[in-house]
Amino acid sequence: MARALTAYLERSRVPDRASLQKALDALKLKIVLDEAYAPFKSVSYLPCTFDGEDAGFDIRFEDAPAEPPASVREEIGARDAAVLLRWGGDPREEACAMAVCAALARDFGALTHDPKKDRLASADELIRKAKAAAEQL
Repeated sequence: MARALTAYLERSRVPDRASLQKALDALKLKIVLDEAYAPFKSVSYLPCTFDGEDAGFDIRFEDAPAEPPASVREEIGARDAAVLLRWGGDPREEACAMAVCAALARDFGALTHDPKKDRLASADELIRKAKAAAEQL
């Protein structure tokens, strides 16, 4: 399973913490983002809690590349920002990262790219993966 995903979205649609937390709450996975989440300012580990347990992942905000990966190129459109997420082997970390990508895709128009497989992942697929990671606990 990938331990990195990139979400491409329009810079103007990158959510603030309250909006992203609301989208996460709708997934009903008991994930809470730390107050440290700040679009285009968060540049390293983002703490989260997953069902009351410490979790988190690395998050970075960048401009979308001038030459996006092949699987993204035709659909990227006006998506000019990239949110890079990476995590370790802990299922809590994976659930949090997958859920954030799912929320970005479902509520904010992001295209989520799995760089290892060079393919897009749908919001529904990411939600399933987040729930599967949660079930490992």
